Amino acid sequence: MSGTADLLVEPDRLAAELDHADPPVLLDVRWRLAGPPGRDDYRAGHLPGAVFVDLDTELCGPPGPAGRHPLPDPAALQAALRAAGVRAGHPVVVYDGGDGMAAARAWWTLRWAGHRPVRVLHGGFPAWVAAGRPVSTEAPAPTPGDVTVAPGALPVLDAAEAARLAAADAGVLLDVRAAPRYRGETEPVDPVAGHVPGAVNLPAPEYVTDGRFPAVGALRDRFTAAGVAGDTPVGAYCGSGVTAAQAVLALHLAGRPDAALYVGSWSNWVADPDRPVATGATPPP
Repeated sequence: MSGTADLLVEPDRLAAELDHADPPVLLDVRWRLAGPPGRDDYRAGHLPGAVFVDLDTELCGPPGPAGRHPLPDPAALQAALRAAGVRAGHPVVVYDGGDGMAAARAWWTLRWAGHRPVRVLHGGFPAWVAAGRPVSTEAPAPTPGDVTVAPGALPVLDAAEAARLAAADAGVLLDVRAAPRYRGETEPVDPVAGHVPGAVNLPAPEYVTDGRFPAVGALRDRFTAAGVAGDTPVGAYCGSGVTAAQAVLALHLAGRPDAALYVGSWSNWVADPDRPVATGATPPP
């Protein structure tokens, strides 16, 4: 079972770690779905020593039929992480603008790539500032790292596997988008509205608030209410695999490190017009 301290770090604890002779590598991954790029936020002020890494172009592959945020090419990801100073076996802390989604996807990507010592700054950049910690506009020149990307360290679902997981009695596939999108009443981003047949709607605000997670017991209760109990296989998806990565992080916190991410998510599902689409509310258990 993953411990909270292995997944999240609070600002005061991180500040103490940054005072060490060999501190964690800091990655600033601030990002907005509709833009502008987070690099402008980084230039305006960031944690001292942090390196900016772009979610869209460095932590994900180019958009297409595989989804809007597909898996990155391993060699390209390795080059980006080494350029940011990520070293084999050395701790990394990722942070974003506060909602925790981009940081969670960065956390997931590094762990999927085989780099286990990575944590999310709980509350992101706003929590750091609120704690009275310093901010810098100086862009560091990190010593190149030597991390080796070894894909597959976290489970991934493709469309067929997601469909099987959502099937009756096979497991639980969580759709963590807002309820109107799940029900098919609106779709602001993708060309088709609805959800994967059999998926259970658990909107992200039910397990995370402003980028901060509730106590572990509360998380477990919320996932249990959605049908995630015992060793029931579980996976998560959203629009493009970013918010769902935060759900996977929440499931790790709740003691389910086996939770799988449907990376392509809805943007991949609807790329094939032959895949079925369901609408309406989650049926009662």
